[in-house]
Amino acid sequence: MDIRQRKNLILLTHPLLKHKITLLRSKETGTVLFRELVKEIAIMEGYEALNDLPLHEIDVVTPIEKAREPAIASDGLCFVPVLRAGLGMVEGFLTLVPTAQVGQIGLRRDEKSHKPIEYLCKLPASIGKTRVYVLDPMLATGGSAIKAVSLLKERGATDIRFVSIIAAPEGVASLLDKEPDVKLYVGALDRELNGNAYICPGLGDAGDRLFGTDKE
Repeated sequence: MDIRQRKNLILLTHPLLKHKITLLRSKETGTVLFRELVKEIAIMEGYEALNDLPLHEIDVVTPIEKAREPAIASDGLCFVPVLRAGLGMVEGFLTLVPTAQVGQIGLRRDEKSHKPIEYLCKLPASIGKTRVYVLDPMLATGGSAIKAVSLLKERGATDIRFVSIIAAPEGVASLLDKEPDVKLYVGALDRELNGNAYICPGLGDAGDRLFGTDKE
């Protein structure tokens, strides 16, 4: 099966989103612009990923009359960035829903085994009652994504969405094979992983480019 046909994979196709991802890829894009682009891309992806939020009616008094109008229950949402690169997407999502809760999952990649190592998991006590959006710009091998989803489920989360800017086919397959109930939103599906488990053509290390640090 073509990876693009996988159930629960939502490939986002807006022309402006594609344009901004192209700018993000360029090695000439400096830290300040890179951060701004990640925020803008997160807003665009968030608009799509949040398009099926449940609504309830509330009382609103307009200049003309009192009315019952639709609103979201923002206290039922939680955005969870995978540190550290996922931090760059949080502001964009909070621009859309500023009252949402925010958790944090810290994972680092062992450079030899490429396996994720947990160093932080800070989640709201009500995580089992919320819809969770995991934010990570890059979905490479899928190891960190699977680990993040596993940590969330261990703590009671049942409604989980994963939002990534760029993904490799290998990571998409791994995540959806292991966690078929998770909806995956992707801005660009790249060609493959190289021998160092980096996405090709990709954009390099998203965390280093976001925070202006050198690769160790």
